[in-house]
Amino acid sequence: MKKRRCYIAGAGENYGLNFTSEKEDYVIAADAGLRYLEDAGITPDLIVGDFDTLEYVPQEGNVLKLPAEKDDTDMFTAVKEGIRAGCTEFHIYGGTGGRIDHTIANLQMLAYLSEKKMQGYLYHKDCVLTMITDRALIFDRIDSGYVSVFSHSERSTGVYLRNLKYELRDAVLTNSFALGVSNEFIGKKSSISVEKGTLLICFPRGAEGKTNMIERDCES
Repeated sequence: MKKRRCYIAGAGENYGLNFTSEKEDYVIAADAGLRYLEDAGITPDLIVGDFDTLEYVPQEGNVLKLPAEKDDTDMFTAVKEGIRAGCTEFHIYGGTGGRIDHTIANLQMLAYLSEKKMQGYLYHKDCVLTMITDRALIFDRIDSGYVSVFSHSERSTGVYLRNLKYELRDAVLTNSFALGVSNEFIGKKSSISVEKGTLLICFPRGAEGKTNMIERDCES
């Protein structure tokens, strides 16, 4: 069955909303991310936020007004609403480039999705960030570009990097040493997998369409 995608526009920097949603997809504006969607001619299915950044409460559309004092950020609420709508794959725009604490919160949100066996992609200016937990990320052939791998969890064990410039086999990565930074694609189908732990992966924007998450790399 085809995954239902959720596209979320936040109030961070707009590096381009390069997506075309299909009928079954779900589009959410988080606070001032509504402006980015409006500029792109995209009508959201839901608008959420306390609207401190937008500076007004929208009067049209499906609006979820949040209190200013709350545990979840507007973006995290948007993700939870996407989950409630049956989405399992999340593409998050406008989630970086603004306040660094909000960017960190959005990285933690990727971990939240990953630990629930869902997919989250956070779009920055020229790269995409995602996370995997106890599984593998497969890349179709990518001729060039950097890919970096970090341990989000304290320890990630059974890490395999295959068909990249620098390979690893049954390695241990920790969250205090950046061993996996600045690897490179070499024009082959490649994979990154972890047997136990959560990895943060950064790769070129545009390559997200050449990825596939699986439970285990069959070569592990």
